[in-house]
Amino acid sequence: MTVPHVLVEPAVPSLVDRARGLVVPGERRILGIAGPPGAGKSTLSEAVCAALGPSVAALVPMDGFHLSNEELVRIGLRDRKGAPETFDAPGYVAMLRRVRLSFGVPVRVPSFDRDAEAVVPDAIEVPAGVPLVVAEGNYLLLDEGPWSSIRALLDESWYLRADAGRVPRLIARHIAFGKPPDAAEDWVMRSDEANAARTALSEARADLVIQGLPRA
Repeated sequence: MTVPHVLVEPAVPSLVDRARGLVVPGERRILGIAGPPGAGKSTLSEAVCAALGPSVAALVPMDGFHLSNEELVRIGLRDRKGAPETFDAPGYVAMLRRVRLSFGVPVRVPSFDRDAEAVVPDAIEVPAGVPLVVAEGNYLLLDEGPWSSIRALLDESWYLRADAGRVPRLIARHIAFGKPPDAAEDWVMRSDEANAARTALSEARADLVIQGLPRA
C-alpha cells in the first residue's frame, strides 16, 4: 500500500487546484473526502465544489444513506446512529457506481435533513456533464464489508484528520440541532468518538492526509 502524502494546514486554493487537476473533459471522475465526525469534511467539500463551480463539480454526501430512525429502532441501533452499520452501505456503493457510469445522464441522489434527522430522497442532482463528483463521508475508506468497495471507485481520496477543536464543534453542532448540552456531550463522547476511532483506521488508505483544518 502506498504511504499517504501528508499536508499540514494547507490553504483551500491549493486543494481546489489539486481537485481541478483530476478533471478530464468528457469523463467522470470521483474525489472522495473522508475523516472522523466533525473534522470539517462537509466544509471542505462544499468549498471545493463552490470554487470549481456547478458545471465542474457536484457533491454527493454519504449522509443521504442513513437508515431511518424507525429502522434503527427495529434493529436496536437507534443509540448508535452514525456508526457504519447504521447506513445503507450497499446503497451508497451502488449510487457511486451509477454516478461514475452516468456521465452524460443526470442522476438524482438523496440528502440528509439534520433538523428532521431524516433522509430526503432525490434531493441532489448530479448534472449530466459534470466531470468531477466529490463524495464526502466518514467511512469512504473503511476496509469493512460493503464499505471496502468504495476505494476502488475513487480516482483520488483525501483523509481529513481530527484537530483539537473537533469535539467542541461536534458538541455545539448537536446542541444547535436540539440536544440539551449534557445529552450532546454524552452523545459525542460515547457515539461520535467511537465512530472517530473506527474512521481513523482507514487513514492509511488515502492518497492525501490533511492535518488541520484548511485555511482560506
